Amino acid sequence: MRVALLADVHANRESLVACLVDVRRLGADRLAFLGDLVGYGADPGWVVDRVREEVARGAVTVRGNHDASVADPAREGRHEEAQRVADWTRAQLDEPSLAFLRGLPLEHEEGDVLCVHANAYAPGRWDYLAGRVEVGRSLAATRASITFCGHVHDPMLWTLSGTVKLGEFRPVADTPIPVPGHRQWLAVVGSAGQPRDGDPAACWALFDSAARTLTWRRVAYDHAGAAARIRAAGLPERFAARLETGC
Repeated sequence: MRVALLADVHANRESLVACLVDVRRLGADRLAFLGDLVGYGADPGWVVDRVREEVARGAVTVRGNHDASVADPAREGRHEEAQRVADWTRAQLDEPSLAFLRGLPLEHEEGDVLCVHANAYAPGRWDYLAGRVEVGRSLAATRASITFCGHVHDPMLWTLSGTVKLGEFRPVADTPIPVPGHRQWLAVVGSAGQPRDGDPAACWALFDSAARTLTWRRVAYDHAGAAARIRAAGLPERFAARLETGC
């Protein structure tokens, strides 16, 4: 099976459309959304509706921290701008969309694959995989051969060898990477809707479970148009500027 993995869409309609066109062109059998469908972007209603359609067709979706903030208005701990966007986003969604976000699981495990938003050791605490310590903790918390996550917005692949040595790889787009099952792997798939690795192109990854390969994709889209829609909605300027720079 060929699974397309998209994380951190962040209510970016333009990037999601471009990614889904690319996904269909490459013939993926299934979609997996790794959280943060909303937040930052100007089209939360459209994005949630589109993902709900994909779920009805068999896609997997897990909850991200922005999804949780929008679904639960009592949740605290957001910085001022993010809270402002969460409140604005909540007002754009109808009750079925809010119920969908509230009902998303923190993780999805299927076979030897685990999908989470942030990490495997405390998926509802939203810790970032900031370095080798956190990555090691996440790998130790699951028996899955490969864990897919988002949250960091920066694509990276980590592996734990049989001698418990942690290795890291910076993926190159369109270059399949073997991920054999005798090792553990953790893949940060990057952000479809708000990349922060210096490249404004949308990012997603394709996992081929038969060939045991993982391939990252970069997809050009109208990021200037998406940024303009953020500004037109009156949302914070820096969330628009990030789309134009990829930082």
